[in-house]
Amino acid sequence: MTESRHESPDQHEGQSNGQSHSQSHGQSPSRRKGPADSPAPEATREPPEPPEPPRPREVGDLAALKTLAHPRRGRIIRHLTAHGPATSASLGRALGLNTGATSYHLRELARHGFVEEISRSDAHGRERWWRAVRADLRFPPRSRQTPEMRAAVDEMNRLAFAADIEAFVRYQHATGPGDPWADAAPYSRGTVHVTPDELAELFEEFIALINRYKRAGDALPPGARIVQTRFLAFPADTPGAES
Repeated sequence: MTESRHESPDQHEGQSNGQSHSQSHGQSPSRRKGPADSPAPEATREPPEPPEPPRPREVGDLAALKTLAHPRRGRIIRHLTAHGPATSASLGRALGLNTGATSYHLRELARHGFVEEISRSDAHGRERWWRAVRADLRFPPRSRQTPEMRAAVDEMNRLAFAADIEAFVRYQHATGPGDPWADAAPYSRGTVHVTPDELAELFEEFIALINRYKRAGDALPPGARIVQTRFLAFPADTPGAES
């Protein structure tokens, strides 16, 4: 939860928990010619091994959940994930927040293990740099959440998905037809017929697929940049149920 140099790894969050019929619609990325379309050279350098994916961490502490549900702290985590390490001053400028308050929020996020302080060779004086902790955050199944936990998780999701939609709209408006990423960003909405266990399995398969593309440093191909991914799946309304 980076700059394109991937100094700060991504976070992803989720609730831990055959034959299907699917109807979906969305934008498919157009395939552009690249190195794969050219004959392979006689000798190629073996790509570096991708880093091991983080082990799932269940966040069941109410104080930690409330920290994630805090509007400003959520904005800080999302900014660190999307843009990489930052100082409290640069975060304050980017998010329109007071530097002192930003420092306090960073310390609270660090107390619960969501961000961490890092050393930078280009730091000036007493400048402190922070990054999002690489994590696979999971939340207790809804059946195990107390009313207070459910309220915190629901608020966190409400704020996060609202911010996602705003960011997607900004991307659409800011990306011109000549931008190579204009045709590259897909989106999809669809339906499947699954059981609760199958849906849980689908979620784990999605996380495993995303982890295949979590690379950094020399493993990054030319032109790679941070791309935000989201997964949301829930049963359709029961016919006749009140909206």
